[in-house]
Amino acid sequence: MGPRERLGGDDRDPAYRLELMEELYRRYRGRRGLRNWRYLRKRYAWVLVTGGARLVKRLGDIFVSATMLFLVSPILLFTALAIKLTDGGSVLFRQVRVGQWGKEFDFPKFRSMVRNAEALKADLQEESHHEDQRTFKMKRDPRVTLIWRIIRKSSIDELPQLWNVLKGEMSLVGPRPPVPSEVALYTLSDRRRLDVTPGLTGLWQVSGRGDVPFDQQVALDVRYIESQSTWLDIKILLATIPAVLFGKGAY
Repeated sequence: MGPRERLGGDDRDPAYRLELMEELYRRYRGRRGLRNWRYLRKRYAWVLVTGGARLVKRLGDIFVSATMLFLVSPILLFTALAIKLTDGGSVLFRQVRVGQWGKEFDFPKFRSMVRNAEALKADLQEESHHEDQRTFKMKRDPRVTLIWRIIRKSSIDELPQLWNVLKGEMSLVGPRPPVPSEVALYTLSDRRRLDVTPGLTGLWQVSGRGDVPFDQQVALDVRYIESQSTWLDIKILLATIPAVLFGKGAY
């Protein structure tokens, strides 16, 4: 028997309608509470899993970046001296790069180009071997210095970014951070690659580096974002070793 039949009464009577509402609340609140509990259980289980994965990734970033900075410190010192002795200019080249959700940060590299490289870039834009103007890559760039072949081919110029990883501005694995001028040309779908913390290496870096056109870069970055895991990060880090050693697509 339903609440209406059990209580009886006239639907036009306010007292009866109130009593009926109270009866319905007592009868169904248990079911609603059970549904709410199931929803909250699933919600917090998901938060726990994703939060745990982010914590593991962050702890790995801190441990590896700190260890690497210590191990490669002689290489850092030697490279800095070599750059300084080449033309007496600054050791580091600093850019503003765009990180997760559009947050900008200071991005250092060992300087492998002449001092006014950024000023010369505008004149060389049409010679980029990437037809898409959102990225600039040039195989025979006239702006490079004498030690370019060593530090660029072996990615030594990227080692200062281990400091960004230690600070949390970057991760070991993730989409490479773009410059603001490139982001200004992004479509809405391109901006999907800004959904995660940028990385030292990523899926398209181990798939050809500079030889990969922009649209494929975005597709590979999105694939990584949608399927990222600790195991995938390990595979990409391992694949980075031969990519660096052979230097394919590095210019």
